[in-house]
Amino acid sequence: MKGKFGLTMALMLTAGCTTAAEELRIYTEQYPPYNMTTNGQPFAHSEADITGLCTDVVKALLGKAELDYSIKLRDLSYGLNRAERHPDHAIYCVSKTEDRAPFFDWVGPLSSIEWTLFAKPGSSIELNTLNDAHSYQIGGYKGDVMTNFLIDKGFDVSAISNNGLNARRLVQDQIDLWVADGLAGPYLAADASDVTGLERVLVFRETPMYLAVHKDTAPEILQALNKSYQALVESGEKETISRSYGF
Repeated sequence: MKGKFGLTMALMLTAGCTTAAEELRIYTEQYPPYNMTTNGQPFAHSEADITGLCTDVVKALLGKAELDYSIKLRDLSYGLNRAERHPDHAIYCVSKTEDRAPFFDWVGPLSSIEWTLFAKPGSSIELNTLNDAHSYQIGGYKGDVMTNFLIDKGFDVSAISNNGLNARRLVQDQIDLWVADGLAGPYLAADASDVTGLERVLVFRETPMYLAVHKDTAPEILQALNKSYQALVESGEKETISRSYGF
């Protein structure tokens, strides 16, 4: 009897391990309106509590792929660390950089981050090229890739540690322009500074964003994800999701 019990427990444990390995464990970060919690909390344990443009695209393609999965929202460094180290793990909505590329297979793009210069509501500033912005002071976010790019190019950038205050700085004429993502900027302006109606002056670069899947994940899973993504694009469903967020 004791031997049968031990054998049964061993089979149960083996079955449990197989099930866990077949589940695709996915992470994302709080970055409205691309990924965000439904209640405003900085983390979430369930896909039901996570929404956003990229999230909706990911849920749609996962539904078509008919895979077992879980989605959790954590900070970016935690999610990247888990996805880089473990097969059957993934993270979205992330850019394909040189340092990340070797760790993942890339599904997408899910959306694109638009590097945008905003002016205050009613502003008459017009820019034809990025070089035209050299005569203006630009508000930025410390450590942000867009801000650092402009600093490196010699623009007059005033960077602060609270990006949400840059919209208020615009309307108070403390800065002339603000560099932010085309969708996230207005969302942040309304949420943090109660500012709406920003003028979208110039989009000077786009960065595609992907679902990054650990490179040693089972090939059939990667194949299913890519096939489902193509179906999402061809059916127009991906475009419909993007339009619902004003993209």
